[in-house]
Amino acid sequence: MKRTVLFSLLLFCGGSLWAADPPQRIITLSGALTEVTDALGLGKNIVAVDVTSEYPAYVHQLPKVSRNRALSAEGIMAFRPDMVLAPEGHITKAIQAQLKAAGITLVIVRQEFSVKGALQFIRTVATALHLEQKGQTLATQVEADVNKELTRIKQANKKTPGVLFIYARGAGAMSVSGKGSNMDAMIQLAGARNVVQEFSDFKPYSTEALIKANPDVILLFDFGLSSLGGKNALLKMPGITATNAGKNKAIVEMDGPLLVNFSVRLSEAIRQLNQQLQQAASL
Repeated sequence: MKRTVLFSLLLFCGGSLWAADPPQRIITLSGALTEVTDALGLGKNIVAVDVTSEYPAYVHQLPKVSRNRALSAEGIMAFRPDMVLAPEGHITKAIQAQLKAAGITLVIVRQEFSVKGALQFIRTVATALHLEQKGQTLATQVEADVNKELTRIKQANKKTPGVLFIYARGAGAMSVSGKGSNMDAMIQLAGARNVVQEFSDFKPYSTEALIKANPDVILLFDFGLSSLGGKNALLKMPGITATNAGKNKAIVEMDGPLLVNFSVRLSEAIRQLNQQLQQAASL
């Protein structure tokens, strides 16, 4: 009988759990898990993904286990996986029990949004897939790439712009990232500062908070900016033109999964965000 296994950055410190070959039918339930699995050479073994998985490009052709983030044991088992990789908090206890009863190995991975966390995340996924050595090699390469990029930013940065990240799903569904969030970490790694430090994680957007924060640059995911009607529509929203970002039209849009996955493409995410923020701050 296969078993449910909990890996986490706090509870798991590396090493092989049991000797076995890599799983042949894998379901990945986050974009980061999909990216790492692919980078370890097991992309061909992924039989289904979740809606947040968008990279590499072939992932768009793979079946989705659900049309939204709501999961069911039946929907997962329909793909006959021998392993399911899931982020912490995405699989209910009831579904965990059903998968265990069906003999499906479930690996739950906790993710920490930092360079150290990204490296451990890669190693953790690799160990779950029985590819420890490949995982160590991949983590070492990612670490070298990230360190190179951080050194470049430290030497080349002309400004440390204040950035406000807005998560948008239309004008009626907007929130901003505070300290400790994944976007707070990414903004700092990219050589900028998150102007919202009064609260943690995400809170609803307000015009008053926007004006008080007075960012030099406003950052959104590309789909978020599109949901608001584009850059010109955003600039017409109340309070935007009262900020430095609004006055200078310093609006940056970027690929969401690239910025938040904190895995094998971390150096690329840091580089692209740094370049766009520096360019916008110079307007």
